[in-house]
Amino acid sequence: MTIVMVIAGVMLTAAALLTTYRLLAGPNTLDRLVAMDTLVAAATCGLAVWAAYTLDTTVVPAIVALSLVGFVGSVSVARFRVSDDQ
Repeated sequence: MTIVMVIAGVMLTAAALLTTYRLLAGPNTLDRLVAMDTLVAAATCGLAVWAAYTLDTTVVPAIVALSLVGFVGSVSVARFRVSDDQ
């Protein structure tokens, strides 16, 4: 089971690194918004993997809070986003 957790951690780290590149190099704000949402999702999944590995349920409220903050942030930025054509 430890090998599965290590593989999941490596894959999440690779996803976070690729997402960070897209966040920094995105040609417009919508690409950056999607990258930031993906980065929050990767962090949430990382916390879930950590909770499953350590069998510690005290991080579950943090997972829920991070998910809600990511969702509300993405929706609010997408709602009030200014066009990049200016």
